[in-house]
Amino acid sequence: MGISVDTFFLDPNGQGTLQARIQQMIAEGILSGRFHTGEKLPSSRKLASHLGVSRITVTLAYTELLANDYLTSRGRSGYYVSQNAPVPPKYTPLQRSDDTVNWERSLARPFSGGDFLRKPSDWRDFRYPFIYGQTDRSLFDHANWRLCAVRALGHKDFDSLTGDYVDQDDPLLIEFIARHTLPRRGIAARPEEILITLGAQNALWLASRVLLKPDRTAAIEDPCYYSLRNLLSHSDCRLVPIRVDQDGLPPQDIPDQTDVIFTTPSHQCPTTATMPVDRRNALLDRARDLNAIIVEDDYEFEMSYLGAPSPALKSMDRDGRVVYVGSFSKSLFPGLRLGYMVGSEAFIREVRALRTLVLRHPPGHVQRTAAYFLSLGHYDAQIRRMSKALHQRRDTIEAAIHQHGLTIAGHGYHGGSSIWMQAPNGIDTTRLAKELRARSVHIEPGEQFFSGSDRPRNYYRLGYSSIPPERIAPGIEQIAQAIRSKT
Repeated sequence: MGISVDTFFLDPNGQGTLQARIQQMIAEGILSGRFHTGEKLPSSRKLASHLGVSRITVTLAYTELLANDYLTSRGRSGYYVSQNAPVPPKYTPLQRSDDTVNWERSLARPFSGGDFLRKPSDWRDFRYPFIYGQTDRSLFDHANWRLCAVRALGHKDFDSLTGDYVDQDDPLLIEFIARHTLPRRGIAARPEEILITLGAQNALWLASRVLLKPDRTAAIEDPCYYSLRNLLSHSDCRLVPIRVDQDGLPPQDIPDQTDVIFTTPSHQCPTTATMPVDRRNALLDRARDLNAIIVEDDYEFEMSYLGAPSPALKSMDRDGRVVYVGSFSKSLFPGLRLGYMVGSEAFIREVRALRTLVLRHPPGHVQRTAAYFLSLGHYDAQIRRMSKALHQRRDTIEAAIHQHGLTIAGHGYHGGSSIWMQAPNGIDTTRLAKELRARSVHIEPGEQFFSGSDRPRNYYRLGYSSIPPERIAPGIEQIAQAIRSKT
């Protein structure tokens, strides 16, 4: 008995190559029980014509499924579901019972309900996606990343893929960070002072758990990265927001009894302000007087295409009181979730122990792939390519903003990938963002970045890393028209 060709269809939003998607489509049919042992599949010519793909693509998919024993070939007769194909489980699903647990009482503490900017999953479908922190496919080096991933899968690197490092990290990645990445920021560190993390946010969480407890005080910037404020709110410490100015965090406003200071001096989030060297020295002096620890999030320092970046706060630290946080997620792709921390050995030892309790270590294969990508020069080449593209988009978006009379509240002195904007008083940018979606425009309202109940509602952020250059000016025009209609 043959399987009708009409039962096959490709999801237009499916991921992967056509060959891989066809393989997955057939394998899912077998695993779900729709296709049974001994049933004949359509000929490669017939299925190719039905799906609108080349015959060789279908033939290659069939050949791969044959090798994996999902299919069997019978001479000139065609392909059949193999006798050895995985058999779907036979069971009767249990009838779902009513949930009688009082979860409000049972949960020790809630983690939902904080400030989050929900990035739409369909942002690529927007014509004008001024979204921050997403990847432009055209700028990423897919080919060399794939080669590095394949190399990391080789026999030589088998241990990095399958081994349990327990509390250690990939030595090649640690060596590259120590010898290449950190010296660019003026930082010298030994391997014992470096820890790999699942991105910068994981690093900030680890630091907060080790440094804070209910009787301690943490100072944060206002506005700031909203996820940092969310995670600190669960540490039960006293949280003190400090309003930033055009130079970032003012050291003189940090209150007495502060134990930990969280700051983004090179590229303040979200205002993009850069802290001058004099203020950095003043911040270090203030922390020394308070005997406080500074956690420095040095994101986007690679995107300094307008001039050399300012020295990292960690590079000016003479007391060992600065904990440095870096990430490859912004410069490579956000789904990588790979970052690192640098601090005194005593601090890193405790953070390493905490990480081991939670997740042991980031996946070894991901670490080794990144190590190859960095050490073979592909990373630096990508940074140069991204910097050139971002410089062009920065010039385009600033020209369009000035042409349409919009107001810039902050833009990175050295570069970056976003601009902090201010709408006229009385305009709620959260409502504005919702209205702009109908015009296929995505902006990020700024309310979530601020602390307290009386938050400014007329700020918004424009990211330009993922929008095609030719769509920037028309997108800014749409924003300007929407704002003018409200004033």
